[in-house]
Amino acid sequence: MQRLLKISFDQALLSLTPILSWFLLSIIVDKNLINVFTITYPLQCIYGIVRSPFAVGANIHKAKDKNPNAVMSGLVIGIILTLVFFGFALLNINSYIDFMNMDPSIYRMFVTYSIINIATQTIFSFILDKLYYENKNSRANFYSIFFNLLNFVVLIGTALVTKDQTSIVLVTSIVMVLFTISVLFANWESFRFHINIFKCLKYDSSSLASSVFGFLTFFFGLSNALEFGPQYGLAITFVALVTDTQWDVLEAVTILAKIDISQKKFNLKKSLRNAYLLVALIYATSIAMFIGLFHLYNLSLPIALIFLGFELLDFALCPIYYLRTSFLQLNWSASKTTANRIFARAARLFLALLPTPYCSSIASISATFIQLATTKYFFKKNFLIDKNGRISKRSQPKQSRIDRLRYHDLPIDPEKY
Repeated sequence: MQRLLKISFDQALLSLTPILSWFLLSIIVDKNLINVFTITYPLQCIYGIVRSPFAVGANIHKAKDKNPNAVMSGLVIGIILTLVFFGFALLNINSYIDFMNMDPSIYRMFVTYSIINIATQTIFSFILDKLYYENKNSRANFYSIFFNLLNFVVLIGTALVTKDQTSIVLVTSIVMVLFTISVLFANWESFRFHINIFKCLKYDSSSLASSVFGFLTFFFGLSNALEFGPQYGLAITFVALVTDTQWDVLEAVTILAKIDISQKKFNLKKSLRNAYLLVALIYATSIAMFIGLFHLYNLSLPIALIFLGFELLDFALCPIYYLRTSFLQLNWSASKTTANRIFARAARLFLALLPTPYCSSIASISATFIQLATTKYFFKKNFLIDKNGRISKRSQPKQSRIDRLRYHDLPIDPEKY
């Protein structure tokens, strides 16, 4: 549980600081800025698309295949892709804001900051993943705390000094980019560029598929939901802000599971018990933030509660399939696990286009139920769990004498074939 809390603490800091920043910026600078979080939310999935194969996958590749160059090679590829993806978003920033049914003249500057911030966090996460798999959690904690505190202090401090949006964005972005570069060089290692990209994709392909479909779902789904008016848009943003950190915290369950599975230390019952202790903490913080911050905004309580209810139900269900999917990915079939994730996410994308402001919430919970059912079936068919939580492969039924003759004992006539 201690390791899970350490990783979840890092995940929380990477998410909580931006959320607190958006709340405070909406109070200090412009109340409209709270909506920037929703506008750029789909781009957070780019973080997962890049990180999945070239940070998580590369670290597993190093552990399972004994390739000492995999992590640094993945880091280089990841940085290049991060600059390409987020650079493209910056070059098309007005079109992006327009598509999200918002006004570029109001949001352009801080959407620019948000894109730069997500890009910086993506590169920084590569360093944290490297340290996790090297069991240097304390060092990762230190970096994470400093990164997020520095970002928060510079951003809010500059906003208190000046209300000029260009100055706020410019100062904060420069400081955070320079800090990330310094940490990157502090953890740089000499290496020979050598990486099996296919294996990196394979080891975390289900998460990669989830991120790709997540981007498409939020990109089109949020644009769809925001068409129903400002009361729904504000409720979506508010509930996302009070639960998004908790979703990132819950991701620690998957991170730790993959570390333990790759190092052959995984225990399903213990991992599940720890995951639900974490869920209890997630519930408490989500509800506390909802109650504590609700009065600051002119929200419709019934609408906000409906969105919150969907999130809380999803929190309760996700740890089960998170753990099953991680194990199936690494110890059963990466292709089948990924295909299963794609099926669920494709259903989520389709449902996100429903003509209702609750489309994204309905789509998310439906995909979760699909994943619960399918992973349970695959797990039950292929594995056994003993009373201590250890997992073993289910023995396959013995072939009958007729089957053995059919496939093994009958001679092959070369003339016939």
